[in-house]
Amino acid sequence: MLETILSISGKPGLYKIVSQGKNMIIVESLLNGKRGPAYAHEKIISLSDIAIFTEDGDKPLVEVLESIKTKENGQKASIDPKSDAETLRAYLAEVLPDFDRDRVYPTDIKKMLTWYNLLIETGNADFTPKEKEEEHQEKEA
Repeated sequence: MLETILSISGKPGLYKIVSQGKNMIIVESLLNGKRGPAYAHEKIISLSDIAIFTEDGDKPLVEVLESIKTKENGQKASIDPKSDAETLRAYLAEVLPDFDRDRVYPTDIKKMLTWYNLLIETGNADFTPKEKEEEHQEKEA
């Protein structure tokens, strides 16, 4: 699901891919539903391609979001993303105990929690990576 959700540098919020054009994609804002182009020269990244630094390497963002969802029972985060740095770090430590405290900044945690809340609000809370989803469907068949 998160393969189609994008972060575009310099633009607030998250975007969903609607269509593709030549040298651009058409995206829809999850904040207000407005559609517009995102061009090839903009820094565009899929949420499924983002990872959080840990002591042992990297942990995919989708796994961290799934941990938050489990902790919050599918509801919005119980912590305000605008909380102070120590509160944000303590919250992330509950969800991801081995996160790298030197390389994960409070602004990163704030952005992640803001994204999580937005995804929950807009009904985009299926954080299962496509590969695992396909494996699960194959096991059921």
